[in-house]
Amino acid sequence: MSIEHTEIESLLKKAFKDAILHLTDTHGDQDHYSVHVISRDFVGKSRVEQHKMVFDALQGAMKKDLHALSVKTSLP
Repeated sequence: MSIEHTEIESLLKKAFKDAILHLTDTHGDQDHYSVHVISRDFVGKSRVEQHKMVFDALQGAMKKDLHALSVKTSLP
């Protein structure tokens, strides 16, 4: 299975209302992505907590639809 670029964006924008997203399908196969999420929701969170927030926002897609996701997070 694979996941559409727009579906990933939708899930992340739902979780991070103010987010600026930079999402790239790194292999062109809808199975390997790189994402940079910029959000105020990360204030006071460690890098590990920020990344966990991103993975949680994807509601299990990593377990069934995504093979690989490279995550970068930062504050605006």
